Amino acid sequence: MRDRESAAKAGSGTVSPGAAPGARAEARGEARGSAPALAREALEIAAGYAFGGPALDLGALLWDGRCLPDAQIRIPLAVLNRHGLVAGATGTGKTKTLQLIAEQLSAQGVPVFLADIKGDLSGIAAPGQSNDKVRSRTAEVHQEWAGTGFPAEFYALGGIGRGIPVRATITSFGPVLLSKVLQLNQTQEQSLGLIFHYADTKGLELIDLKDLRAVVAFLTSDEGRTELKNIGGLSTATAGVILRSLTAFEAQGMADFFGEPEFDTGELLRTASDGRGVVSVLELAAVQDRPQLFSTFLMWLLADLFHDLPEVGDADKPKLLFFFDEAHLLFDDASKAFLDSITQTVRLIRSKGVGVFFVTQTPKDVPADVLGQLGNRVQHALRAFTPDDQKALKATVKTFPNSAYDLEELLTGLGTGEAVVTVLSEKGAPTPVAATRLRAPVSLMGPIEAGALERAVTSSGLYGRYAQAVDRESAYERLQASRGAKGPDEMRAAATAGERGAGERRAEQRRAEQRGGEQKEQPSVVEQVVGSGMFKSLARSIGTQIGREITRSVFGTARRRR
Repeated sequence: MRDRESAAKAGSGTVSPGAAPGARAEARGEARGSAPALAREALEIAAGYAFGGPALDLGALLWDGRCLPDAQIRIPLAVLNRHGLVAGATGTGKTKTLQLIAEQLSAQGVPVFLADIKGDLSGIAAPGQSNDKVRSRTAEVHQEWAGTGFPAEFYALGGIGRGIPVRATITSFGPVLLSKVLQLNQTQEQSLGLIFHYADTKGLELIDLKDLRAVVAFLTSDEGRTELKNIGGLSTATAGVILRSLTAFEAQGMADFFGEPEFDTGELLRTASDGRGVVSVLELAAVQDRPQLFSTFLMWLLADLFHDLPEVGDADKPKLLFFFDEAHLLFDDASKAFLDSITQTVRLIRSKGVGVFFVTQTPKDVPADVLGQLGNRVQHALRAFTPDDQKALKATVKTFPNSAYDLEELLTGLGTGEAVVTVLSEKGAPTPVAATRLRAPVSLMGPIEAGALERAVTSSGLYGRYAQAVDRESAYERLQASRGAKGPDEMRAAATAGERGAGERRAEQRRAEQRGGEQKEQPSVVEQVVGSGMFKSLARSIGTQIGREITRSVFGTARRRR
């Protein structure tokens, strides 16, 4: 790291955390206290973080190998909806940085969503425990530390793991996200979109996987082929591939994640009775072997918020800060439609008061169009052991503004709990790059005891609302009833038999036409279902979404308006 001018040359003043930029000149005089003199570059960096409004305190400036506690590095609360990135190699302290930021947001009345990949963020609900390491760190950065727990709710995807179950209906999840989960190619993704369009317009509500599978099985059966012909661009072969993908996906135990009661993402926007923001922790440790699934579910939560929240413009603080952990999983093998939807959602959701922080190892894990929208950066240490590591390091350095540091040297030499920071100022301009020794979280740095977590989950007011899965009548039951089939095996057998008899029936129809006979076209099974009294009654009970095409967002997601 460079120190272009010595402390003696720059004077002996210091800059306090709340000092105005004009204090920089005064600081060049004699120091009033006993703090060491600061170099000119260090003074200029510190002045760049002297914000007047509410802010989060990240830590103290590092310069020339020293921690300068009077030069505090901060993020203005009002710019956190401009999104951010927390990056760094494994073991460099990213999780503790999330915890530190989440605590301060909660304390200032901002709800937070955390994806807990490793299962160690539940400690945010319990007071931290002091030890030599904590005391040393807080003394270094002049942090007034007191162990504090924060209001938290704990969730688990589909109820797998410890937490209130989070489910989505297939209808609301939409074709783009589901294609990512099923790992469909672009053609298959477009075809799945046509199937959703068909179900939407015919009033076939897709609650769970068996509903979608029933619709696809019907369309690929002989009696459903008339319907299939009316769906432009959807071939029998592609529909069959989708059906097989759904069957295999369900066989892997994925059915639990889809169904009702569907999670209302408005729960993530709550504050506690004391005014602090509720920290929503989604445990993913139990499903970390299914990265495509959980990363796409996180995107569904975000897309659902985007779809439902009103515009708020610039506000004093965000409505919600959403931490998207293991972000590289979201972008791996993503289709162009999927990436375009992410880019558009991130671009537009900030005007709805939601800030998104992507958490990953290097900035190159995030597509350039998304990275360009992340105004706040906390970069932990990077490794440079291999040629690929060195390439990633150079690419990371290029993403930062001009700096007084030698960033390649700095980024490989940072210790655990240290990071390079640049954020947006209150005026929206990037702050100087600042090497920072981060503060210590005040909540428990590790998971809470299993019994305490179980009690927190079952005593929540939300537990009774979401704990028990509900399987009401939907597309599967209506199609099953209309076809007289008793279950999925019979439906698949009927589809196979229908395929075998298709040729003979078409040949017979051609012979009848040649004889001049008229064969009146019979209504399809779906038309019979849609026209039945049972369906109309169900449509009235469900609401106006059924019986007409559902309005979908950029991700193809759909929800009933709150």
